[in-house]
Amino acid sequence: MLERVAELGPYFELATEDVSGDAAWRAFPGGVGPLREVARDHAGRLGTDETRVAASLLFQGLAARIWSPVVAAGSLGVVPDLSGLRWRGAPGEPIMLGLADVRGWRVGSVAEAVEIVHPMVVDGLLRPLRDAMLGFVKLADGLVWGNAASALAGSLNVGGADPGRAAIVRALLAREPLAGAGSFGSRGFVRNNCCLYYRVPGGGMCGDCGLVR
Repeated sequence: MLERVAELGPYFELATEDVSGDAAWRAFPGGVGPLREVARDHAGRLGTDETRVAASLLFQGLAARIWSPVVAAGSLGVVPDLSGLRWRGAPGEPIMLGLADVRGWRVGSVAEAVEIVHPMVVDGLLRPLRDAMLGFVKLADGLVWGNAASALAGSLNVGGADPGRAAIVRALLAREPLAGAGSFGSRGFVRNNCCLYYRVPGGGMCGDCGLVR
């Protein structure tokens, strides 16, 4: 199942080989130190000296890598268990997510998938990631959950139209703390705030930015 989902693109990939035997793989999200180093590296590659900007975009990127495979797999009838999620990343290297123990739950409906995915991702992964990042940078809750909502909705922009994935995404976006972070309209999903990408040298407004009118 994970191999099939990974065919959608790199943000849908979860490594499963050599994850347990390689010391470079850390429990997600782990301590403040490694995240701070990755955020600094991210800032350097973006060309910004604003840690808040780099951390915001790092959070959004990690959220996208978490939401994308779990929602896609859920739409196919299996929700992977991410409780043992691990990650690896060092300055100059791409971030990867992986599972040493591949298991999950069979689901027969959107409601079943959402009941598993929401607490597993929001409470089990994204809240701890936010808390770890708050150890070295200030990020407002509105920014954090706007980024999480944007990452979730953005997963639908990859691959063809998929009613199953879309239904799961919309159901998740209706739940706190994502509820009210944005809405679907003629431009697709539009968030109510901004990820701060416009503050990156040469950056601009994202397609779902709430600042674009």
